[in-house]
Amino acid sequence: MSDATTISPAGIQHQLSIPLPKALAARIHMHLTIHTHHLLLFITTRTPETPGSPAPLGSFVYALPSTTQPTPLSTTLYFREDTIDVATRLAKILAKRTMLPVYVGCSVSFSAAGRGGNVDEEMEGIRNVVRTVVERVQAARIVEGVEEVVKGVEGVKV
Repeated sequence: MSDATTISPAGIQHQLSIPLPKALAARIHMHLTIHTHHLLLFITTRTPETPGSPAPLGSFVYALPSTTQPTPLSTTLYFREDTIDVATRLAKILAKRTMLPVYVGCSVSFSAAGRGGNVDEEMEGIRNVVRTVVERVQAARIVEGVEEVVKGVEGVKV
């Protein structure tokens, strides 16, 4: 499920949903905003039993790629003990893969996964989120590059 909307100059927004690893009906829901100079990602998990109320905020982490160190730098902006590890890990991985500063809001719970949210399921879930986000960022960069080429061609006088 994907719904992409271009909001200029605020960025490109995506509402995405991917299955939770080894779970029958649980899903990871993402709200991704791709700006030219940073990413904003909010993720949460939902099951059919989850009430329709808004998801809790969870942890909020900022990470930026480092040009002098192999690992990105990160800082916690809002702390929730049950989600801080996933939020920090996601923010650092995304900053390194996209070479953009990243804000991650995370209220993900892997307890609804097939084996109760063990380490393998958590890593698979993080891997799926990273893959989905990186694909969207690469697609946005391709579109942005095409738009720049078109603008350059329009500016050429024959």
